[in-house]
Amino acid sequence: MSATTAPFVDLPSLAVHLRQELQNKRFILVYAYNGTGKTRLSTEFKKLGKEVNADGEVVRRDTLYFNAFTEDLFSWNNDLQNDLRRYLKINTESSFFAGLEDFEIETRIRKLLDRHADFDFRIDTTKWEVTFSRKVTVGTGDAAKIETVEDIKVSRGEENLFIWCFFLAIAELAMSGEQAYQWVKYLYIDDPISSLDEQNAVAVATHLASMLKSDTNTLKTVISTHHPLFFNVLYNELSRTKGNRCFFLGRSSAPNAFSLVDTGDTPFFHHVASLMELHAAARSGQIFTHHFNMLRVIAEKTASFLGYDKFIDCIKRDDDDADGTLHNRLLNLLSHGKYSLYEPREMLEENKRYFRKMLSDFTERFVFNPERFPPLPQEPPAEAAGAPADSPATPVPVPADPGTNPGQPTP
Repeated sequence: MSATTAPFVDLPSLAVHLRQELQNKRFILVYAYNGTGKTRLSTEFKKLGKEVNADGEVVRRDTLYFNAFTEDLFSWNNDLQNDLRRYLKINTESSFFAGLEDFEIETRIRKLLDRHADFDFRIDTTKWEVTFSRKVTVGTGDAAKIETVEDIKVSRGEENLFIWCFFLAIAELAMSGEQAYQWVKYLYIDDPISSLDEQNAVAVATHLASMLKSDTNTLKTVISTHHPLFFNVLYNELSRTKGNRCFFLGRSSAPNAFSLVDTGDTPFFHHVASLMELHAAARSGQIFTHHFNMLRVIAEKTASFLGYDKFIDCIKRDDDDADGTLHNRLLNLLSHGKYSLYEPREMLEENKRYFRKMLSDFTERFVFNPERFPPLPQEPPAEAAGAPADSPATPVPVPADPGTNPGQPTP
């Protein structure tokens, strides 16, 4: 990773920075863990381009956005009384839907949705209701026939695909310069693939990248996601074009502050990016309890990939600890849910030493690129330890109780 910007004191200041970046860029791609503030950031970005008069009316806006609020514009009526007619209700109070009657929106959505789904839909623009149907085969052999089942309730993933295609249909209108959408200067897309399987995640990312890279598209775009595969596909697609930036968004060490790390030319795979972050923490000495959580996630995924029954099978054991009891207890305890990245606690030096050893053994055992993962020092930097480098280490017993503070020795 090439550079880290100065910490941002809040999300509004981060939103201002993204707009400044887009003065000279076409795309910004942001990866962040769930709960970091991606959706709130998209809202702050939108607010910066919105102007309201004294009567509370919006007189100017410049951002067409997709986020959790967009999905909430659609709500189910499940006909609980009769269990017959189920439909998706559209909230027409939103300007998101203004003027769509004039654009044959059903046809535009269907063209996009057919890439991903086998159900059909109808939009009643007088009641603003969406009903769904699906063709099914009834009977067998010569008696088999195809029937259409009306008023079905689609799955959560299918619903998300429909709403996503609804948004894309409107985005296409904005990209093509339709008069009704000439106010759009920015697209802000936040996590469009919740509830989707990996196959659809790849398909959505590939198609989105193709749309954005079109020569006719003049809109500036920000895309944020917590989905590693979705990010990776978009990274690979958009990095081939000029005028883009890719970042990792995280919490800064300062209270309520945020950091933005430029990925530079680093190829993004989630496990590699996470390991590089852990490697940097180990070298700096700034090792927190949530870093154990990240190491365990990587070990769990590695164990699944290699066919091991337990994650600890991927962690090298000491000669005097054949069963891996010590490392197993450390990873179990220090990856406990209450010790999260949102409440960082710095570890004592003995636990930091164990962390360095486990991380170093892991990257050596599975032969990661040594240029990205040079050997780690087993002792902390003197300035990080807060003591001379040759000071004797004080062993810290491993707490047996998951509720024990991992940053403090057990009595």
